[in-house]
Amino acid sequence: MSDSAARDQDAAETESALGHPAVAPDRSAAYGDHPDQVIDFFAPRGGRDAAPLVVVLHGGAWRAPYDRLHVSPFAGFLARRGFAVASVEYRRGGEGGPGGGTDAPAAGRWPETFDDVAAAMDALPGLAARDLPRADIRRTVVTGHSAGGQLALWAAARHVLPAGSPWRLPAPPPLRGVVALAPIADFATAVELDVCSGAVHQLLGGPDEAAERAAHTDPALLLPTGIATAVVQGSRDLTVPQAVAEAFVDAAAKAGEMVGLTVLDGVGHFPLIDPSADACAVVAEEIAQLAW
Repeated sequence: MSDSAARDQDAAETESALGHPAVAPDRSAAYGDHPDQVIDFFAPRGGRDAAPLVVVLHGGAWRAPYDRLHVSPFAGFLARRGFAVASVEYRRGGEGGPGGGTDAPAAGRWPETFDDVAAAMDALPGLAARDLPRADIRRTVVTGHSAGGQLALWAAARHVLPAGSPWRLPAPPPLRGVVALAPIADFATAVELDVCSGAVHQLLGGPDEAAERAAHTDPALLLPTGIATAVVQGSRDLTVPQAVAEAFVDAAAKAGEMVGLTVLDGVGHFPLIDPSADACAVVAEEIAQLAW
């Protein structure tokens, strides 16, 4: 495929995925005092008394303009497939914000982005019991797209964070697994390929801070986790190229852990969360395999 045709495909896929109207949640709950510290709950459709809980972490290069609304159609799709869904919002970077420059929106808010994901995950069992009573929290799978894929992998790796980390758990989180969708899962490769126009550098801050912060946040450095992990990746992804996923899978193998990698031929970045795309059904099946 020519570069021009690849760009045209990417534009069409992006328009399709982001063109769906937002889907209203059944309930929402705060897990903190900040307006971005909120979780949307989508009740499972269908007759099951107890449905697996899928935690969704949205992407958007950890940047403020991209919030959870763009994954609400994906969350609604999963609910129609019989899952209980919790879509997590978290604080993100903005123009000139922490970790960013003045010429581009900052990626992430250090350390608030990670404070929020940790707090949301810790609060979820109690909030789901109250606001999503049909959710079976014993069958929790975390999924995330792009930067949200990095956060999903990170949420499953908190028990292997460096000693002294404020987010470290004393034991593995009670998850059935994680399904990372085109994740920014290997920071070194993402930096080499300039994924999302320098988003990783913006997330981690300046050179003096980057290495230390990467040790607490880079999924490729937080291995093995012992948590069942699957990665779904499009072969024509221009936003987070396949090489990033492959680098993470290779790092896991070197650490003695097997990570499943499903590469969807001819698919770009956004069909993975587009309910109208066949790729989205593949994602739902990957989640179901871990949940059940």
